[in-house]
Amino acid sequence: MVSEKIILQVLAEQRDEIRNYQSGKLVSRREESYFEWDSNLAQVVIGVRRSGKSTLCHKVLQDRGVRYAYVNLDDDRLADIKTEDLNTVLSCVYQLYGTDVPYLFLDEIQDVDGWYLFVNRLLRSDLKVFVTGSNAKLLSGELATHLTGRYNEIRLFPFSFSEYCSFHHVDTSGLSTKADAERKAAFYSYINNGGFPEMQNLRNKRGYVEGLIEAILQKDIQKRFKIRNVEALRKIAHHVIDNSCQEVNFDELSKLFNLSDKTIQKYLTYLQQAFLVQVLNKHSFKSMERIRNTKSYIVDPGLQNNRENSMAAENIGWRLENVVYIELLRKCANAFLDVYYYKPGPKDKEVDFVVCERSRALELVQVAYDIDSPKTYKRETSALIAASDALQCSNLTLVAFAETRDVEIEGKVIHIKSALDWLLTEKDNS
Repeated sequence: MVSEKIILQVLAEQRDEIRNYQSGKLVSRREESYFEWDSNLAQVVIGVRRSGKSTLCHKVLQDRGVRYAYVNLDDDRLADIKTEDLNTVLSCVYQLYGTDVPYLFLDEIQDVDGWYLFVNRLLRSDLKVFVTGSNAKLLSGELATHLTGRYNEIRLFPFSFSEYCSFHHVDTSGLSTKADAERKAAFYSYINNGGFPEMQNLRNKRGYVEGLIEAILQKDIQKRFKIRNVEALRKIAHHVIDNSCQEVNFDELSKLFNLSDKTIQKYLTYLQQAFLVQVLNKHSFKSMERIRNTKSYIVDPGLQNNRENSMAAENIGWRLENVVYIELLRKCANAFLDVYYYKPGPKDKEVDFVVCERSRALELVQVAYDIDSPKTYKRETSALIAASDALQCSNLTLVAFAETRDVEIEGKVIHIKSALDWLLTEKDNS
């Protein structure tokens, strides 16, 4: 147990910290509009560590002008807190903020056993609850079981390119040569250094990324799932990061790391649940085919370069594809749409992304950094045309680097979008 004196001291210090927040200076984020203020649901923000979950919650609460209490469980002095201590936490909250405080923000609560029962009790008492966490299975699975739908889940990623430009004060709409050059320079920086908010002004980005990956592996995976062979997990994680945008070959990984297929799949699932890795399933009406040939992507491009012994390929096309997939996940999140890749057979042409509403394909998105070569242009456009016929979808997009125009091929219009134009378009896929 943690003493009431310690809890009170920690919460008092945290209260003083949030008084220094100036929400007007923070980057506005798309997910701010996803909070449901008029409902009695717990507002649950989940995502990879250090993606800005806490800042997002502080910003929306302060912008709303509501009075709220704050408890950050990711504090070493609260590391041993147990379920039976949570009532003491609530008592300390009331002592510091008053018994009539309407909102309670519980930050990084996932490591406390039985926390969801505590949240459930708070909801029954009509307290408005905000929760953040860094483990998808914990929050989604246990909230669905114990809160029976009484929560609104908001998924947060590191900065999008648009948010990155906002943070660095890059002009995203200017028509001058200088503004265009600044946007392109920002794009190259973004696909190499990524969008983790805290990392933006750091010189030692490598130290930050290595520390972040270790925190994810040890706190969000090893500690929760009691993994003994942490070194194997670490090697698999770095291998997947090095080979983003590729199909995961479980047989090859099994031989490479001398582990069973089952263990490899389990470790990949853990990496996904901690949001380090995002997987992409194959588009198929057969469940088994959707599961096979899974492709893996990383949650942020900055994870590739900034590591010791990083051997990630310098393929800008793959980096752009990774960025486009994460942006699609952002844009599709609030519309409850699914994203797949399309490749009906080993010798058939592949389309990078199919955006679906249930079984209906809404948009096909192909990514190709450079389409100046006639051979590349034909390969990418013909793949879209073939998939358009097979999936009965006429909304076709080709994301390239430098040009924006519409072309008509075989009676179908393909919207060619420059990467910058596409990434700076805030419209959700709804």
